[in-house]
Amino acid sequence: MTEIKMHRDGKRLRKAIRAGSFTDQTAGQAPHHLQGNVVILPRAYAQDFLLYCLNNLKPCPLIGLGLPGDIHLPELGDIDIRTDVPRYRIFKNGEFDQEVEDIRSVWSDDMVTFVLGCSFTFEEALIDNGYPMRHIEQGSNVPMFVTNIPTIPGGIFSGPLVVTMRSFRKEQIPSVFEISSQFPHAHGTPIYWGDPSKIGIHDLQKPDYGDAVLVPDDETPVFWACGVTPQAALAMAKPTISITHAPGCMLVTDWTSVEAPKIRPSLISFEHSEMKPRQHPIDAAQL
Repeated sequence: MTEIKMHRDGKRLRKAIRAGSFTDQTAGQAPHHLQGNVVILPRAYAQDFLLYCLNNLKPCPLIGLGLPGDIHLPELGDIDIRTDVPRYRIFKNGEFDQEVEDIRSVWSDDMVTFVLGCSFTFEEALIDNGYPMRHIEQGSNVPMFVTNIPTIPGGIFSGPLVVTMRSFRKEQIPSVFEISSQFPHAHGTPIYWGDPSKIGIHDLQKPDYGDAVLVPDDETPVFWACGVTPQAALAMAKPTISITHAPGCMLVTDWTSVEAPKIRPSLISFEHSEMKPRQHPIDAAQL
């Protein structure tokens, strides 16, 4: 097995990604740096998707928002969104088209970037408090499952909630809940723990995304809302083109994990080409 180099901060990791020398999943990379899920859409769909995010704060905590056609996200770091994610997935009319390592060839001047908080952020806090993450220890991606829980529609976007799973002993769950509650900008507390069939999951060894992780007999599966949820909504809405991160391959920012970037969303920001500065900043930690 090829050893994956550890990058200690967001800038160095993005530099390696931009150079094409790092194309792996980012769990455990750039410790204590805020990571984000990525969704990129043409402007025509951006208003509806923003509403979808605001209606579903658990799976879609907004930590970054680009202007139409702008490849940079200066509030999150020295970022070129076309090159600074290890792997991207391109969808056309809601169907998966291809996975690539940069999106310069498909970028257009009307594309809008959304960055959503990521569970890798609270994982670090759990590890720091003595709760190991088995998927990180085995060098794999966290298991993700499509549930029978519907999200709240936003314009044309709707779909089922996707969750991540980690397991703990029952007596540990209150502490796990308390630790993750400190990160509302990264999905916050679990949405469920216990019998997975109650939320439509029938085989923990067959995740819809990511990799299977064994649940020991003395542990209980615990589920968090997941930033892959928008990919299910994209499949149902069928926009002409959409771009996301590949599962586990996040955008790593310059912010620390405990910080919640202030964003300035507006439901009218995407209606006109003459973009005015967005007002009324919102603290992601308060969403």
